[in-house]
Amino acid sequence: MSYIILYALLGVGLFVLGLYALIIHAHLLRKILAINVMGTGVFLVLVALAARHQDAPPDPVPHAMVITGIVVAVSATALALILMLKVYAATGKTELHDGKPD
Repeated sequence: MSYIILYALLGVGLFVLGLYALIIHAHLLRKILAINVMGTGVFLVLVALAARHQDAPPDPVPHAMVITGIVVAVSATALALILMLKVYAATGKTELHDGKPD
């Protein structure tokens, strides 16, 4: 098994793990972390797709996209954490209301 396939499989595994955690957990911080794990999986898949062959040099465009994606992910995480704190300050809960009456 080559490292390209290993990266792709690990990326898919991280994405599935993050998606599972996003669906299962109700706590907002855990949902934010799950989205970050999903993003890391996507980054690994993009890096794996950048390598055409084991001997050929990789395509630089997916690598540039991953670097840009990391910057965007950090900014989006900071925004999500601020929004979570605003929800906590307004409601006193770290979970979103599910629409059912209490």
